[in-house]
Amino acid sequence: MNERSFYREVAHTLRCDEQRAESIVFIVFQELRARITPKESADVAAQLPVALKKLWLENETGERPVQRTHLAEFLGRIRQHAALPDDQEAERGTRAVFGALQILLGSPTGTEGEAWDIFSQLPKDLKLLWLESAKRHLL
Repeated sequence: MNERSFYREVAHTLRCDEQRAESIVFIVFQELRARITPKESADVAAQLPVALKKLWLENETGERPVQRTHLAEFLGRIRQHAALPDDQEAERGTRAVFGALQILLGSPTGTEGEAWDIFSQLPKDLKLLWLESAKRHLL
């Protein structure tokens, strides 16, 4: 999957244009990346196409602490940064990006390879959202 097909997948899931999808991808990437270790972030980046790697790594510092936030705050930050009307829309956007990222990482269930490494670092409530995002693609 290249970056265009990634954005198309997210746009199709959200029923929006690719420009809006790219904006949501950036915001979800930034929030997700902040919740995993810098080493794991670098491992994920190594598997992304160039344009997605750039989005993923923007504002990354190798010595940052991991942000220990849970689902409500995660979705609230997505809602705020993406100017979405409510947390349900933030959750829809997050599910779309999580699902597309899992496909890109070659993980149909969200628990294989690099996707497992992301999953293993998330708090329980975000783990559930991560797994639910994979189910959509298994149907």
